[in-house]
Amino acid sequence: MLPESTNGTSGGRLAVPMAWLYAEYIADELLRTGNLIPPGTIEFRAGRETLALTIYLSDSSDELSGIRVVTRLDEWLSLTTYGHPWETWVRERLAERTAADRRREGISPDLELALASWRWLSRTELLAADLGGAIPSHRAADLGVDESEKVWTPAWQLGLPLGHLAIHLF
Repeated sequence: MLPESTNGTSGGRLAVPMAWLYAEYIADELLRTGNLIPPGTIEFRAGRETLALTIYLSDSSDELSGIRVVTRLDEWLSLTTYGHPWETWVRERLAERTAADRRREGISPDLELALASWRWLSRTELLAADLGGAIPSHRAADLGVDESEKVWTPAWQLGLPLGHLAIHLF
């Protein structure tokens, strides 16, 4: 990325979105390790972007680049669990970060990439099995999901269970 300006906002250095890139790297590694879906597919991207947003937005103290992944897995697992209001949580966190960035120096490169990711996740629809019909319980395996029933769903709604399962398998 090119320096933002010489007015002090980037300190004369390149503005590199390290927090976002690190979140995306962790998400990519979790999905690849889980081996749930082939890399390069749009479904993989949905999972990676959903996980990256979860990881990036859960870092409230800007310590992302210094954390160990293992210490945050339980938090990410709870944020991606079925029934958690993930979409609302993402919208609120993005609004908070946008307001905070605007008060300081303008939108950071990390936040710009997170916002672009959210736009893609919320505007892109994928044809997938109707996961909304499955009832989560300790007997979920008995209920099953009819994979022949396909519905158009926002990419994040497919990415969320993929991300959750990838975290669980890690």
